[in-house]
Amino acid sequence: MSHYGKLGVDVHKKGIEAFKSTSGIYEHSFCSIHPDPLRKGYGFVHHTDSAGSKVVQNYVNWKETGDMDSFRGIAQDTLAMNIGDVFAVGVPLATSFVDYVAINKFHVPKEELLKVLAEDWDQQFRMLKKYGIETNFSGGETADLPDQLKTFDVCGAIHATYKLDSVITGEDIKPGDAIIGISSGGKAKYEKTPAGHIMSNGLTLARHCLMKPELAIKYPEIYEEGKEYIGRFGPKSRVRGIKGNIGKELTRPTRLFAPVFKGVIEKFKDNVHGIVFNTGGGNTKCLRIGSGIKYVKNNMPEPPPIFNLIKEEGNIPWKEMYMDLNMGVGADLITSAEVSEEASRFIEKEFRIEASQIGECRRARGKNKLRLETKHINTEYR
Repeated sequence: MSHYGKLGVDVHKKGIEAFKSTSGIYEHSFCSIHPDPLRKGYGFVHHTDSAGSKVVQNYVNWKETGDMDSFRGIAQDTLAMNIGDVFAVGVPLATSFVDYVAINKFHVPKEELLKVLAEDWDQQFRMLKKYGIETNFSGGETADLPDQLKTFDVCGAIHATYKLDSVITGEDIKPGDAIIGISSGGKAKYEKTPAGHIMSNGLTLARHCLMKPELAIKYPEIYEEGKEYIGRFGPKSRVRGIKGNIGKELTRPTRLFAPVFKGVIEKFKDNVHGIVFNTGGGNTKCLRIGSGIKYVKNNMPEPPPIFNLIKEEGNIPWKEMYMDLNMGVGADLITSAEVSEEASRFIEKEFRIEASQIGECRRARGKNKLRLETKHINTEYR
C-alpha cells in the first residue's frame, strides 16, 4: 500500500464506479457534461469540491501564531478546485457558485473565520470579473457540527452552462498533439499573493511527512490514531530553498486557472484538444481524458523544493510522488503541435505564468497510458 493509502487517502477513488449512471454525454471529457433538458444544443456541469485537508494545516498555523490571516487562501482554494474543473471543458456561458462551511466552534473562531472567507471570495470574484468571468455567488450554508467535526471544513459547488458545440470533449486528442505544462506556483499577473505549488492535493501526505509529532499531542483535535506525524518541523520552521516558513508554504492558495484556460481557448480555439487540471491523481490525471492515447511526458521541469522535501522526509518513492502530487505542473494543455510554442509564449506573456511543452501524445492500444521520463523516474502508469 502507498504511503498516502496508509493515511486513508485513495487517489484512484475506488468505489465511484457505483455512480456510473451519473456520467455525462461525453465519455472522454474532463468533467461529466449533461444535456440541458429545457434547451436543445446546451449542456451543463455540476461540480463540487473542497479545500480538502489543507484546512488542517491552516488551523495549526493559526494555533501556533494566533494570526487570523492563517485562514487566508482557503476561500480561493475552494473556488479554484471547482472553477478550474469546469473551465477545463470549455468557456461556460454562465457560472454560479455556492459554499458550505461546517465548523466546530469549540475549536475554531466561527465569526472571524466567516469574515475572512467572505472577504477573500469577494476579492476573487472581482478579479475574475476583470477577465470576463462573471460568477454569481448564490450563497450557501454554514453548519455548526461540534459532534461530527474536530475543526472545520470548507466546500463549494459550481454550476456551469455551455453551448454543446463549444465544449472540449477530449475526443479530438490525437497522436502528435503537444502537452504543455502550466506552472502551479509563483505569482501570476492577476494574483494578489503567490500561488502555492502544492495546490490543494496531497496535503495529508505533506502534513504527516513534515509536521513534528508534538503538534498532534498539543492539538489532539488534528490527530487520528494510526496516522502518525513523523516530521521534524513546525509551522514556523524554515528550510533552505523554500521562501517563507513551512506552514506558509503548505497553505499558499491554489491558483485560479480559469483566466488562463479562458484566454487560451478563445485565442487558439479548435487547436485546444484537451485541458487537465492536475488535482487528485497529480500527473496521472491526464489518463481520464481522450481515448487510445499514450501521454508521454519527457520534458518535465525540475520539481520545486517543497516536493523534494516531502519526498526526502517521508521517504516516498518517486512513482508515488508524481501520482499523488502535481510536482509543479498545475495543468496540462493539449494542443495541436503547430501552436504549442505560441500557446506557451502567450501564457507566459499574458499571465506571467511559466509554461512549456513537456511532452507529446502517441497512440496507445486499449486504455490510455502515461509514460513519465525524468531524471528521477522512468515509468509507465495506466
